[in-house]
This record gives sequence, C-alpha cells and structure tokens, in this order.
Amino acid sequence: MLKKVGIIGLGLIGGSLAKALKSRVGVEKIVALNRSEDVLKLALNEGVIDEYTTEVDSSFLGCEIIFICTPVGLIFDYAKKLLPFIEKSCIVTDVGSTKGGIYDKIKTLSDKFCYIGGHPMTGSEKFRYQASKEHLFENAYYICTPAENAAAEKIAFFKDIVTKLGAIPIVVSPYVHDYIVASVSHVPHIIAAGLCANVKKLDTPQSHMHLIAAGGFKDITRIASSSPDMWENICFENKTQILNALNSLEEIIGTMKKNLLSDDHKAVYGYFDNARLYRDSFSSITAGSLVKRYEISVDVLDRPGSIAIVSVLLSSNNISIKNMNIVNNRETENGVLNISFASEAERAKAVDVLREMNFEVYNIE
Repeated sequence: MLKKVGIIGLGLIGGSLAKALKSRVGVEKIVALNRSEDVLKLALNEGVIDEYTTEVDSSFLGCEIIFICTPVGLIFDYAKKLLPFIEKSCIVTDVGSTKGGIYDKIKTLSDKFCYIGGHPMTGSEKFRYQASKEHLFENAYYICTPAENAAAEKIAFFKDIVTKLGAIPIVVSPYVHDYIVASVSHVPHIIAAGLCANVKKLDTPQSHMHLIAAGGFKDITRIASSSPDMWENICFENKTQILNALNSLEEIIGTMKKNLLSDDHKAVYGYFDNARLYRDSFSSITAGSLVKRYEISVDVLDRPGSIAIVSVLLSSNNISIKNMNIVNNRETENGVLNISFASEAERAKAVDVLREMNFEVYNIE
C-alpha cells in the first residue's frame, strides 16, 4: 500500500493517474499541483486528490512516488524544485513522450532521488482534467526508462504499480525509447497535422473536401486535435530521431512518386501490398508477443441499443468483457465492434453465444 503520492500537472494523464491510483492501487493520500486552481478544487471535491498546492512546497514531504505530468520542457525544472522536499528513496517519474533529453538532465540530480522515466502509450486528442478517466491505462503499454543507478527492487516496485493501473510495463533505455516512438508516435502526429493542412490548402472554394472528409481520413487525422503546446515540445526534444524518421519517410514517398511518374504498376501494387501485409501482422498473436490478446469483431447495426444487446448477452452468460471499442469505419474491418476477453475459453464461449443469436462474429488473430 502506498501511503502518499504526488502528482504535478492534473491534466488528462495526471488526472487519470490520480483516479487509477486511488481506485486500483489504493493510495492513501494524493497531493497534486496544477496551474489552474479550479481544476484542483474540482479534483478535491470529487475525492480524486486529498490535498493540493499551486507551487512546489512542503506539501510533497513524505511522498513515496511523484509523477511529473507536465509538458516535456518543464519536467526537469520541476524535478529540481522538488529536491528540498523529497527523500533519496523517493521515486520521481514523468509521463513525457520523449526520454533521452530528460534523462541527460536528470542524471545531474540522480543521486538525490530514484529516477524512473515513464511513458504511458495512451491518451486522447482531449488533454484536460475533465477528460481524465480511471481506466485510461487499461491494456496500454507503459514504457519504463529507469536511470542506470536505479535499484532493481525500485524498478520492480514501479512495474508492479504500473500493472495495478491496468497497463503493461515495458523496460527500455531512454534512448531506445526515443528511437522507437519517433516512428510509431511522433511522426504519425506530424503526418496527421500535415494531412489536415494539405486538405485545407487544396480544398475547393465551396469546401467540398471538408464536407465529405470522413471514414479513413477522420480516423487517420484524429490525433491532429492534440495539444499543440505538447507537440511543439516533443518535436524539439526528440528532434534528431524525428528528423531521421522523416528522412526515411521522404525516401519512401519519393520512390512512390517516381513509380507513378514512370507508370510502374507493379511497383505501386507492391507499395500497397507490402504495407497491407505489415499492417495485418499487427493483429497477429505470435509466440514472442508481449501480451496475449483474445479478441473478436462483431458486425452490429448502427441502431440505439445494439451494443447494449451484445453486452447483456455476454454478461447474462457470465462472460466478462475486458475491453470494448467501436471501429469508426467499415472500409476494411469485418465488424465495427471489437471486444477483448481475459482468456481463450471466454472468447470461444462469446463467439458461440453471439453466433447463436445470428450475429456475424470474427476472431481477431
């Protein structure tokens, strides 16, 4: 049981952490810092936090773990401000989307506390406390980037907390982290913003593109609604790796342009076919997978109560749903309702129950 935890920055991630720490980890006391006092008062009234402050001060005395949930550029400054109020045994962590630059600075303080960087691979285009939710980390990867001098028992302790949040901890070095996320997270955000800018630039005077943009375009550009403050910070903190990934992407797009100009149908087909095969492999469960998933896709009509019917059918047959999400288009998927379960036995039972009621059900492998 954790007695006292600190959270600096009570936005989407910080607020969700507070809620999950209370309900899932059983933290006795949470003290929070935020620039907006209105948010702090709201969280206090909701019972999400127990104490708050608008400055780093003695409120953080006795904290066993402190989560710094601010824009990347502010993390080190807050870590320094904490020094007079924390013990050497305190774990200081953050949720920044870049890790190498932060760690290079934190190393100058690393003998003052135990630093274990963190990056929960979850979130939303919404980024304020009001969007926070207790289950935000459920089934999400949570990358842990501990300092070289972090004790093994501290790392194990932190991983246990992450697991209790509902997330899946993965330990890598800060620099490997930045190399990975540049391609799978940072550049996709840049591309999403670029696609929006391109449609705005090329749209007709009557805004026809804006009118009909839906399905795939809306899905691929959803993340463009994220906080510009956060992404400006991320781009410059991980500039080298992002530029490397963008250079690689430019080569791929350049090759595609050449193939179109030369009418090379075979090469263009290969461009899409190779992408299809690689993308489809993301859903495959292999022996080396970090987590085993038991998922189905259900084809449901877009009518009030459709999802409720599926949920009632499963619950009435004592089948627990681990996660459920709606696929927002029917362009490539077999169904529009994806459901995951805790075991293969529950998945198989769910398939039988739903098919018996004439639902079209597909296993996601």
